[in-house]
Amino acid sequence: MTFCLNRLNNVFFLYFRMAWVSLHKDDLLRPKIRSASSLPSQKQSNYQTPPLEELQRLLWAHKPSTGHVNEVWPNLFVGDVYTARDKDQLQQMGISNIVNAAAGRFHINTGAKFYRDLPVDYYGVEADDDPNFDLSIYFYPVARYIRAALKSPRGKVLVHCAMGISRSATLVLAFLMICESLSLVDAIQTVREHRAICPNSGFLRQLRELDIRLRREQLERTDSFRL
Repeated sequence: MTFCLNRLNNVFFLYFRMAWVSLHKDDLLRPKIRSASSLPSQKQSNYQTPPLEELQRLLWAHKPSTGHVNEVWPNLFVGDVYTARDKDQLQQMGISNIVNAAAGRFHINTGAKFYRDLPVDYYGVEADDDPNFDLSIYFYPVARYIRAALKSPRGKVLVHCAMGISRSATLVLAFLMICESLSLVDAIQTVREHRAICPNSGFLRQLRELDIRLRREQLERTDSFRL
């Protein structure tokens, strides 16, 4: 029985690694998972990235209640350190992949060894919850990782930091913008339907810059089709 389980886990991880390695930035298309229950409608042709102050008001208004972990997108969860360390709950949730957005010796020092007795793949991001920290360098790598995990059989992803509101939320918002083609406003509204989040001002600026760049690229592609 143990041999069969080990063999099944080996097949799963091999499939996941192949899916992840095969991805490129230009291949970041929407994963074929069930639709979110209620996506806000945003007219992309008229969309303009709001100023920072307006984005902050959007985050602060009517905050939903937040537990230790919430599913914010199909099979994608945002949580805190308590969830990350609760192996029994992770197993019950069926989590297959964990992104630790607060990795490192002086943060949440879990790592692959901590989860060695679980069928879980681990991805660590050593980020500080500091407005001056450049989290944007991880936007595309983490988005690729999440997308590959969601495409894997039984793929369920937990993205966490210490409180599950800033670092982890920022990476999930970036994933929705890059892989799901949501605007920053749509991404924030989608996540906030399920969890209160509050990226620090520096992370919000980086997300805003990503949003502007993605909208510009979208317009350039549209213009090229018209030529």
